[in-house]
Amino acid sequence: MEPESTPKLHKAPRSDVTQDQGKFRIRFNFPGRNHPNHDDHGYGPLSTVVESFMDPDTLIAMHQHRNEEIVSWVPAGVMRHDDREGNELVTDSEHLLVMNAGNGFWHEERTLADDPPLRMLQIFVRPHSLDLDPGIQHGPTEDPVDNEWRHVFGPAESDAPFTVRNDVHCYDARLDEGASVDLPAVSGWDTYFYVFEGAVEAGETHFDETESGLLVDSDGLAVTAREDSVLVAFCIDPDAPVTRQGTIGR
Repeated sequence: MEPESTPKLHKAPRSDVTQDQGKFRIRFNFPGRNHPNHDDHGYGPLSTVVESFMDPDTLIAMHQHRNEEIVSWVPAGVMRHDDREGNELVTDSEHLLVMNAGNGFWHEERTLADDPPLRMLQIFVRPHSLDLDPGIQHGPTEDPVDNEWRHVFGPAESDAPFTVRNDVHCYDARLDEGASVDLPAVSGWDTYFYVFEGAVEAGETHFDETESGLLVDSDGLAVTAREDSVLVAFCIDPDAPVTRQGTIGR
C-alpha cells in the first residue's frame, strides 16, 4: 500500500451530469468525483463547477440562493444580472461577479436578443459557516497575460481581487500551443484544474476540453498546452470546515 503522501494526479472525463432547459443548458462538474476514494461530490470547500450555456434572448427568472458563494466567470460574451438590491450588472471577459449568498440573495440572469451565445463557468464554493450576511462583488478583472496564471478569487483574508468565505483560490490562464506553466500550489493544499478550451498534458496524462484533473499531496506539476488552451485552476484546503446546505452546490 502506497504512503498517503505519495503525489497523485486523478483525471476525470467530461461530465455526463447535465440539465437541458432549452435555451439554458448546464453541465455539472464535481471535483470530488475525480478522487477514487472520496465519498463527497465536492472537494473540501469547492462543491461544483458548472458549465453554463445561454442562448441569446434567455431569461432565468428571479430566484434565491442561500449558504453558498457563487462566482460567475465569463471568458467571452455577456451575462446580465439584476437583483432585489437594485443592481443591474454586466459580467464579461473584463468583469467578474461574486454572490456571497449567505442567509439569502435573490437575482436573475439574462441575455438579450442581440447578445452572442454564452458559455461560462459558475463556480460554487461552500462557506465555512451558515447564514452569513449576504453581499455581492462585481468589478473589473486584471488584464490577462498570455502563458501566466491570473488570480481570480481567494479566501476573504487573502489579497485576492475578489473573495469567498472559505479556503479556495482560483486562477485562470490562456496558454499558447507548446507553452508550459506550473499548476498553482499552496503548501498542504490540493489543486483541481479544468480545461475550458483546448488540450493539455500534465505529467504523462492528456486532458482534452471539458476534462479535469485533481492533484493531491504535491507541491506542483507542469502543464503543457498541446493547442491554444484556456485553463481554470483551484487551490483547495481539503480539510477546511465546510457547510453543505447551499441551494445548488451543497
